[in-house]
This record gives sequence, structure tokens and C-alpha cells, in this order.
Amino acid sequence: MSSLSDLFPSAACLVLVLLVAGTVSLEGGEKAAPALDFTLKSLDGKEVDLSSYKGKVVMIVNTASKCGLTPQYEQLQDLHENYSGQGLAILGFPCNQFKGQEPGTDEEIRKFCSANYGVEFDMFSKIEVNGDGAADLYKYLKSVSTAPQGPGEISWNFEKFVLDRSGNVVARFQPRTRPDDPAVVGLIESKLSEQ
Repeated sequence: MSSLSDLFPSAACLVLVLLVAGTVSLEGGEKAAPALDFTLKSLDGKEVDLSSYKGKVVMIVNTASKCGLTPQYEQLQDLHENYSGQGLAILGFPCNQFKGQEPGTDEEIRKFCSANYGVEFDMFSKIEVNGDGAADLYKYLKSVSTAPQGPGEISWNFEKFVLDRSGNVVARFQPRTRPDDPAVVGLIESKLSEQ
């Protein structure tokens, strides 16, 4: 009979097996909650249980209104228009932690997104993504080993996480990787095809 070390010759393989199984541990051995087991406030002040997105492919993005990458709202909206009917949900989380590029109130953010980019996908109340005040959702997302980028702090506005229909984090993309990048779209289409 093969030993675990024979079956899984590297730690990377073991992490991949854990991700596929949907069980990932945070540092210190504490079992992490699935990415959709959190409740956060929407831009209009309503509590949203993220478990309501189970069964959908989800893209989670930290956003900002005064960033050089802000035009990515347009590509995010295009993804929403093209794939929401197939089960894609985009969740935008405004954050002011990167050079103060999201200084507005929730109402100002809502108006900006609507007026400038016609945003119709779900937007949430401003949160922190790094540091002691980081939202629990982001503490979890940053702990998961994914490709093409692994675990760690959020580097800037518009970093993207993709979850499969079961709520497993399957990818993390750098801020400069556009939402319409072929790698992002290809992954989304692949996950949407899975039932």
C-alpha cells in the first residue's frame, strides 16, 4: 500500500487536494470557513448572507473609485451582462486602504458606479481587506493557496478571486489582470459549465 508521501510528493499537491476537497486550514491549524459563510452589508445598508450565492460562480473584487484601475468597472459590468444569466455573480467590495482611492460614502460610491459605469452587479459597503480590521471574508480569502497567485495580503485595488459553484476559491488574479483577460474569462466559462 502506498504511503501519503508516495501519493503526494509535494506540499503543493497536498494543498491542491485540500482545495478540491473544500477544506483549507488557516495558519495555526484553525479550520477555515468556506468563502460564502459570511454576512456583509450591501451598499444600500442591507445585511447579505453570502451563502445566497451558493450554486453560482462568484468573482469577488475589492474596488476603488479614484484608481488608475477604476475603468475595470466597465469590464466587470460586461462580464455581469454576458454571464449573469448563466450563473455568474460579481461582488464588489469598495476599500479605501490603497492611497485613499475610495474616500466616498456608500451612497457616493453607489452613485459613482451607476453614473460612470452603469454598474448593476452587487456592490457592498466599504470594508478593509488588509490589517487587523480586515473583514473576515478577506481574512479567509487571503489564507487560501490559489493560482496564479498564492496566499498573502491584497496588493492593490481590483484584486480578483473566483469561486466555483460550491464556494471553493479556485483562482486569484492580480489587480492589473483585467476582468476580460482570456485567462479570467476562460476560467469563468469553465466553472459555469460545471453543474
